[in-house]
Amino acid sequence: MTVARTPTMMARLRAGAAAFRSDNRAVAMIETAITMPTLIFVGLAGLEIANLMITHTRVSGIALTVADNASRMAPSAGLLAAPRVREADINDVFTGAQLQSGNLDIEENGRVILSSLETNPLGGQWINWQRCYGDRPYASSFGGAGTGLTGGFDGMGPPGQQVQASPGSPVMFVEVFYDYEAFMFERWIGERTINYTAAFVARDARDTSAILNNPAVPVSGCGGGGGGGDDDD
Repeated sequence: MTVARTPTMMARLRAGAAAFRSDNRAVAMIETAITMPTLIFVGLAGLEIANLMITHTRVSGIALTVADNASRMAPSAGLLAAPRVREADINDVFTGAQLQSGNLDIEENGRVILSSLETNPLGGQWINWQRCYGDRPYASSFGGAGTGLTGGFDGMGPPGQQVQASPGSPVMFVEVFYDYEAFMFERWIGERTINYTAAFVARDARDTSAILNNPAVPVSGCGGGGGGGDDDD
């Protein structure tokens, strides 16, 4: 009579270990569980960086558009008089900037500063007038209205790269500040100010002695946030 032998506990463990080593049914699941968080982090970080770069491009575009539009503004005047800029024209330029900003909402989240850079009576550079739009309390990096009237002002722009106006040809110099808020990685990116400048020479001759306010509209002064307030011409 033949007696069947029952496998010992050690033999069963060895057989189970061998079967476990050869079982690859859950490998893909384990690899996915390990790598997925990293892939998600990298993907979201890429979206954040792309959004930041797109915002830089859009803010730069706003600065260029405002300077271009400001260089064209001036209603037609009589044959014997040069056209003069109106407060309404300036407000229209700022309205265009707000529409262009779209969901960036430059009025709430930034500031646009428009300066008329001209030659002063001494032949130097000065800021004849300045207008601002937006709720953020930024001031011009190069001075306010009246800067350079008595001399000692080299123009607007970084040192060694200042923009200068020629006699009878004002330069519309624009500074745009925008407070960027990260939508997901604020801890690493943090809040940052995006700043761009642009400048265009006025397309036609202008009477720059003063800005007309006819019809009467709110003056986009630079004394505080928002589009209202007085400012010097």
